[in-house]
Amino acid sequence: MITDYRARLNEAKSLPDIFELVKSIVLRFLGKSRGGLMLGMANLGNNPQGFFGGFFTTGTNVIVLNKIPLQRIRETRPELYKPYVFHVLLHEYIHSLGYLDEADVRSKVLAISSQALGEDHLATQIASGSGEFIKHLAYPGVSWKPEDEGLELVPGFDRSSASYIA
Repeated sequence: MITDYRARLNEAKSLPDIFELVKSIVLRFLGKSRGGLMLGMANLGNNPQGFFGGFFTTGTNVIVLNKIPLQRIRETRPELYKPYVFHVLLHEYIHSLGYLDEADVRSKVLAISSQALGEDHLATQIASGSGEFIKHLAYPGVSWKPEDEGLELVPGFDRSSASYIA
């Protein structure tokens, strides 16, 4: 099954494609799912010491990804893009299912990534500790927080939960 999940991640062409894979994997390994989520992209700033890749706020239906690490990945190691997005979406999706303890979620993300993609996959390596990847995710030596995050919703994000086409 690892090969199938790896292939699906490699073949993903968009953020919604990666999210559909995340949902499929979580349903298989945790037996839980949730529909109706939206993805917001925002400039959440840069902090190499206190990395901030995304978040989910309890009681909402929006996962927010920080655009800065995605920009930095494109500049330094483009092959990290899909594994990194998979990692952050998996982490925040598990939060959206009601798992609030950060250590518990990190543990689940590592176990699921390892079982679904293999221990040698970049997503699993990121889940086991992002320290060695920080230089590819955050701009070194500078921290900033924007005045306006500029939240943009990704259209068609949670495709499998739509029961009609508008």
